[in-house]
Amino acid sequence: MNDVQSKRTYTVPLITITLLFFMWGFITCMNDILIPYLKQLFSLTFFQSMLVQFCFFGAYFIGSLIYFLISTTKGDPIDKVGYKKGILFGIFLAAFGCILFYPAASFASYPLFLGALFILGLGFTVLQITANAYVSLLGPEDSASSRLNMTQAFNAFGTTIAPVLGGHLIFELFSAPDGSFSATATKIPYLIFAAILLLVAVMISRVKLPDFKVEGEELVKGFGALQHNHLKFGVLAMFCYVGGEVAVGSFIISFLEQPQVMNLSEVVSKNYLSLYWGGAMIGRFLGAISLNHSISQGKKAIYMLGAAAAVFLVIFSIVDLSFAQISFFLVFIALNFVAFYIGKSAPARTLSIFAGINVLLLISAMLNHGELAMYSILGIGIFNSIMFSNIYTLAISGLGKYTSQGSSLVVMAILGGAIVPIIQGYLADQFGVQHSFVIPVFCYIVILIFGAYCTKYLGHVKQDADAKSGH
Repeated sequence: MNDVQSKRTYTVPLITITLLFFMWGFITCMNDILIPYLKQLFSLTFFQSMLVQFCFFGAYFIGSLIYFLISTTKGDPIDKVGYKKGILFGIFLAAFGCILFYPAASFASYPLFLGALFILGLGFTVLQITANAYVSLLGPEDSASSRLNMTQAFNAFGTTIAPVLGGHLIFELFSAPDGSFSATATKIPYLIFAAILLLVAVMISRVKLPDFKVEGEELVKGFGALQHNHLKFGVLAMFCYVGGEVAVGSFIISFLEQPQVMNLSEVVSKNYLSLYWGGAMIGRFLGAISLNHSISQGKKAIYMLGAAAAVFLVIFSIVDLSFAQISFFLVFIALNFVAFYIGKSAPARTLSIFAGINVLLLISAMLNHGELAMYSILGIGIFNSIMFSNIYTLAISGLGKYTSQGSSLVVMAILGGAIVPIIQGYLADQFGVQHSFVIPVFCYIVILIFGAYCTKYLGHVKQDADAKSGH
């Protein structure tokens, strides 16, 4: 099959999977709305409210651990059933988790809400293992980061819309007539989410997806993936990235409520939360272009400017904020361009640069007050943008027949989204929300070091491979 045929074959699968990325990004970001909602509904502490993320992202660890143990003893499950069936199973499980919100709301039970979130998280675990690895296989390995950044950009589009639309549904449309919080406000929204997921499943079931299987399933048994040091370091980096991103997103509404910061209400803060996730969307579209080695440098600059302008206008049309209130974001977009330029389209180097910027932004958010503190915390989103895709593809790079097993380990590291927020929640109860952001600072320092390690390690691996091939 020539390159033209290959690209034509992969176009429809990529579009279909991209729709799925959008939907699961939307539902995942709903957790940031649920946290302040459930906190007030059940009179929870910050630590108790962070059990939302603990149960949801804890499911990623449990599900990935089960997958990894099966793959080491019985062979890779995805290699047996195929990526398509794996993706469909994940969608059905996630839809079931959404449906469980109905009885949780009916009984107004926080433990039942947490149980529904755990099942929902298990469904997304299967999708993370299958869909991310699948996208990385739909084309050349050297452009895997670019493809995954593009699909993750639409995932971020879902996370951008979720705070505004989801916040409107729960805080306003389906709230009690007197404006007080009611557990029933989650019933209809999550039934709608379940229905949409099932519709996406029907679409995927009718689309012909190319299958990728490893010849000789016995080859992928055992712990072969763990022989690769960059995978083990990548697992730690992913733990820190998801932990840092989720912790920051989970605390934005509470952070903006602080008197010394902006003293905003939940209804207003949800729009700024959209800016945080919208920044990730901008950065991922730019990353998809910047990290695509088939585009010339001149065209990259034009495409990136066009993409940034288009996505900024989309965000402006979504959030209920004036241009003056979001114009500060233009500064972060410009800084993002500079960071991509310095990164020179190298995934590992760009990862380190972005992590370093986030460390500085977090320190600024901790030390300053008012708008400067707010701008600093919101700017983190645009520099989170390429981290998941780059960490993921760097971690599984060169794993060959161990790709799915390595993928399950990287997805297992999403446990960071369960552990880091709950640690930050404890610190917030003890020392205040603003000082609690010291936890994500350490997370991004680890990511910075991982990017530097991969810049050196994978560079040597490529040189060795070129030497062996005679190039």
